[in-house]
Amino acid sequence: MKHLTTVTRMTLISLSLGAMSYALAQDNARPSASDMSPSSVQQEIQSPLTMLQHEWAHINYEVEEKQKEKAFAALIEKAKLFVSEDPNNPELIIWQGIIQSSTAGAKGGLGALDYAKAARKSFEHAMRLDENALAGSAMTSLGVLYHKLPGWPISFGNDKKAEKLLRHALEINPNGIDPNYFYAEFLYDNGEYAQARVYANKAKQAPARAERPLADLGRRQEISRLEAKLAQKS
Repeated sequence: MKHLTTVTRMTLISLSLGAMSYALAQDNARPSASDMSPSSVQQEIQSPLTMLQHEWAHINYEVEEKQKEKAFAALIEKAKLFVSEDPNNPELIIWQGIIQSSTAGAKGGLGALDYAKAARKSFEHAMRLDENALAGSAMTSLGVLYHKLPGWPISFGNDKKAEKLLRHALEINPNGIDPNYFYAEFLYDNGEYAQARVYANKAKQAPARAERPLADLGRRQEISRLEAKLAQKS
């Protein structure tokens, strides 16, 4: 029975991290393309941060499921290279963590935990450098990890830590689509449906990120699915 319980938990890890691979497209507080000159747009597109963001979105939303793990793993190496060249840049470290989390989601099972632990390390490092970087995205992403993963002895999941991080992220970015969505999802998973509706609605009303249309599309689809689940709880 103990073996079966462990197998079940590993399946839950796969499912949770799989969902997380779609979830971690964070708010960026970057200028929109419409606000930049052609030369600055070109410079922005060529920046290491934007390269990671665009390649992540392509893999996450456009690459076939069976190819995601290999593609994300290759992108981790690119992120590590960028971080090694700019080791005190919290934005790059955050996106290294997001890609590590996404790789965990694509891999699933016990092997996913190593990537999840690496992501936690990246997010904690970024928070030590600047917890406000990318509108508190390290805090939001780490909160998602703590919420999605099983607790000890399987992994490091912890809903108390998750809620603290998610609420702090909302203090930093109260109108952002991501912190509101993730907190709504956390509340739903914990049976607090009325409050979950409040934050899901705030996420739905969040301003669009002109430079992140693919991420916004995916997030709004997730909000719609969460609202549909909440409607069944009324």
